[in-house]
Amino acid sequence: MKFYGMEKLSLVDFDGKITCVLFCGGCNFACPFCHNSSLALNPSLNQELDFSEVMDYLTLRRKMVDAVCITGGEPTLYKDLKDYFKIFKDMGFITKLDTNGTNPDMIRELVEAGLIDYVAMDVKNSYTNYFKTIGKDDPKLLAKVKESIAYLIEGHVDYEFRTTIVEELHKEEDFIELAKMLKGAKRYFLQKFKNSEYCIASGLHEIKIEDANKYLEILRKDLNDVNLRGY
Repeated sequence: MKFYGMEKLSLVDFDGKITCVLFCGGCNFACPFCHNSSLALNPSLNQELDFSEVMDYLTLRRKMVDAVCITGGEPTLYKDLKDYFKIFKDMGFITKLDTNGTNPDMIRELVEAGLIDYVAMDVKNSYTNYFKTIGKDDPKLLAKVKESIAYLIEGHVDYEFRTTIVEELHKEEDFIELAKMLKGAKRYFLQKFKNSEYCIASGLHEIKIEDANKYLEILRKDLNDVNLRGY
């Protein structure tokens, strides 16, 4: 596993925690709205972060930083992910995993080993429109996503689901289906899309606050804790 970036102090990645965020490379999705296109699709084009730099920083700031989050790309693609989480847990940090949910076995292994405290899983869209939203047409990936959703809803670890909403990709009928898909979920966020030159696809637009609130009300018919993020 290689890291290509580190956000030393984040106040938005883990509610209530001062978090150090580490970015790995490579992803099995190609979401058109992804703003880390180079990191996801061509990680070798990025400069690798020396892990000793991470350790030096965390050792120095141990009393200031509460948590370490590993994000991507997609972290669960790497078999040695658990080794890094163990390092951070042994140092006394709270740990968070950002994932697209395509490796439920890895999520389960991390949880059962007590190596992660929180999982943020991106649910890209309704199952009906999942493939166009992830840029891949692979039923096996979708089956894994469903398995991860079910596992998290069972409550083995603290978690949230989140969906980055994009005008060209998400419609009212998707949120009607999402409400059924995530019934019983502890926490769900609709995240504002921010366009940039680094997105995989160009010409995408954010969903207006009025429409985002309308989708929120649809979801609240079946889900309790649903909120907007970034608006």
